[in-house]
Amino acid sequence: MVVLRVIERDAPGAKPPAVALDAVSIAYGGGAQPVYEAVAPTTLRVAESEFVAIVGPTGCGKSTLLNAAAGLLKPASGAVSIFGEPLSGLNGKAGYLFQQDALMPWKTALENVAIALEVGGMASAEARKQAKAWLARVGLSAFADRYPHQLSGGQRKRVGLAQVLIRDPKILLMDEPFGPLDAQTRQIMGTLLLDLWATDRKAVLFVTHDLEEAIALADRVVIMSCGPKARIIGDHAIDLPRPRDVAEVRLDPRFHTLHRAIWSELRDEVTKAYGAAT
Repeated sequence: MVVLRVIERDAPGAKPPAVALDAVSIAYGGGAQPVYEAVAPTTLRVAESEFVAIVGPTGCGKSTLLNAAAGLLKPASGAVSIFGEPLSGLNGKAGYLFQQDALMPWKTALENVAIALEVGGMASAEARKQAKAWLARVGLSAFADRYPHQLSGGQRKRVGLAQVLIRDPKILLMDEPFGPLDAQTRQIMGTLLLDLWATDRKAVLFVTHDLEEAIALADRVVIMSCGPKARIIGDHAIDLPRPRDVAEVRLDPRFHTLHRAIWSELRDEVTKAYGAAT
């Protein structure tokens, strides 16, 4: 049996979620330009320690919702709160990992990780000490002195992950972070992410086009409809046991049951989006 969650408001007295989007809508234009409503009023909760993946057709507003949670985009209506507090400006409790590398090409892997602490005022020696430890955790101790152009795509992603996690954010916002990688490297990075996440279980909001990746990683998979006026049309609990190996879990019969159920909802929206683009 596939469990479909009902999206609802928090119960009185409940612990506030790490991320709460309350009837958030996103629109562009106005004035002399026609208004384009990218996302219709949408409500979403990500509990503390919960891993939530968002899937949907290209251009449906997945990254737009992520940007609203990051404080990079102001909703046209509705509200965003972080651990029960209204979000005003940038979300200081979140770390954001983009699809494209955010590494400085003139700095080594060690320097790229250390700078995340140095900009906050930490002494360089201590920042580099912690950066070395994080590079070891992501399997790059031997590559600390390499520059980004000397690293593979997967290695650069590991540096980027260490750069975000070294700040110990309470929330991880991830926008197709493994999208540019080949299939094998994506699986390796997914398992590494789960291993790191298991140590302190941060709240994660993860955007991906890859349904298999979403199911392998997440506690819940949220489905968005085709835009404009995209909305959440499904919210599935992923009841696969943890810890998980991203490659091995795909062999589990339950994985295939979940995939069929979620794809049956997602497929129609992907078809609509493809038709609108042709």
